Amino acid sequence: MDDQQALERINQLVEEEEKLLHRHEGEGLDDDEHARLQEIELQLDKTWDYLRQRRSLREAGDNPDDASVRDGGTVEGYEQ
Repeated sequence: MDDQQALERINQLVEEEEKLLHRHEGEGLDDDEHARLQEIELQLDKTWDYLRQRRSLREAGDNPDDASVRDGGTVEGYEQ
C-alpha cells in the first residue's frame, strides 16, 4: 500500500467511525457496534503507524516500501 492508499484507507475508516458514532448519539452503542468501533480505532492506529513508517523511511533516504503493518499489540503499546 502506498501513501495515497494509506490516506484513503484512513479516510474510509474515519468516515465509518463518524457514521457509527452519530447514528446513536445519546443512546450509546450496542455490543456489536462497540466492538466494531474498537476494531476501527485499531485499524486507524495501525494505518497511521504504517504511514509514519513510510514517511520516516523516505526522509532517511530509505525505501518506503520497506514499511510494514505492525500487529495491534505493538501499535496499541505506543499509547502507554
